[in-house]
Amino acid sequence: MEKKFIKEVIEWVKTIGISLIVSICISTCISTIIKPTVVSGQSMYPTLKDKDYLIINKLAYSNKIPNRGDIIVFRTNLIDDQTMSKKHLVKRVIALPGEHIVIENDKVYINGNILEENYLQDIHTYGDIDMIVPENHVFTMGDNRERSDDSRDSCIGTISLDDVVGEVTLRAFPLNNIGIVK
Repeated sequence: MEKKFIKEVIEWVKTIGISLIVSICISTCISTIIKPTVVSGQSMYPTLKDKDYLIINKLAYSNKIPNRGDIIVFRTNLIDDQTMSKKHLVKRVIALPGEHIVIENDKVYINGNILEENYLQDIHTYGDIDMIVPENHVFTMGDNRERSDDSRDSCIGTISLDDVVGEVTLRAFPLNNIGIVK
């Protein structure tokens, strides 16, 4: 009876050990592909709301640059007052490397053409910008232009592609808004 008990305990220990190793491997693999993040603030309203729980595709730009209109997460040098760590921001890509962006009279122009932004609702795009986006950088803005710290601000500026964490692909919470983010 004692031998049977010891054999049973050994089998349980093996099963638990293998399960732990497999779960750690899966967790590690998944964390290299996706990253969860929570929206803090109203800069992307109405597309994203404060406290929305998002899933970021970290591999979206492994071999290509973002497209105009993509919503991305990127690292900044801004410091979060609560955690004292560098902030990640969520913004929409407006202009791509080498493009000429002009913002004047509440209008955004890319290479001389007015930018159609159907995702905006009665928003004023303040700021006087006239620049060529540097190579390996993108110009970003929040959808809530009046309440967004973004590439129009010198403390953020254009975003190096090396600082892009990934593309926002899915809203996982709140449950009544689960779905693909555009």
